[in-house]
Amino acid sequence: MKVGLFVPCYINQFYPKVAIDTLELLEKLGLEVGYPLNQTCCGQPMANSGYEHLTGSTNELFTQNFAGYDYIVSPSGSCTLHIKDHLHSDRYPAESKNIRSRIYELTEFLTDIIKVDNIKASFPHRVGLHQSCHGQRGLKLAQMTELTAPAFSKPEQLLKMVEGIELVPLTRADECCGFGGTFCVAEEAVSVKMGKDRVADHIKNNAEYITAADMSCLMHMEGILKRQKSPVKVVHIAEILNAAMV
Repeated sequence: MKVGLFVPCYINQFYPKVAIDTLELLEKLGLEVGYPLNQTCCGQPMANSGYEHLTGSTNELFTQNFAGYDYIVSPSGSCTLHIKDHLHSDRYPAESKNIRSRIYELTEFLTDIIKVDNIKASFPHRVGLHQSCHGQRGLKLAQMTELTAPAFSKPEQLLKMVEGIELVPLTRADECCGFGGTFCVAEEAVSVKMGKDRVADHIKNNAEYITAADMSCLMHMEGILKRQKSPVKVVHIAEILNAAMV
């Protein structure tokens, strides 16, 4: 199985360790992982701002980069959902359609495709799990609490395999953090208030770390935590799943 690693631009620029941990984790699980060196932004910021008609070049490049892989995996639910829902190519229509059906966010790939049932990792801390909106409502990584349906969470399923971790219960398990990509720029005050509320829930329940499958949400909450001089830290789920045994 050949897996193409898609690293979103903000992770590449600001949180490269998340990409490294994702790569190491996939390789530990016995997968052959490739990383196309000329990959760039997937075009989500433009599309979310109403300029999807300007994403043609990014679509073509993404298709060329990843057409040869059995699966494409990314440590970002929002970027994964964008490709899954919006990737199209005038030059390679069949290839882009195929990619849309073979791209997975990291935790759904681990649970749904290779069906991981054992993670050799250790993270002896109290951790609050943030269920990001793109992952939960777009990719169905977890059940929505407003539905009368059996609860599930693919990120939580994996975290429970980690030695020493203590997952803290949250008062509002699937509340939005307010990031929303360009929303945090266009609606700054609303975004910040939502982020403060989300952070407060984790702090109230004595979390040492906040984790999620979307580093963008964590970046938003990290900024709030730092301004509040809080000792609570953020950590991407790939960093926990790849944490060395102690």
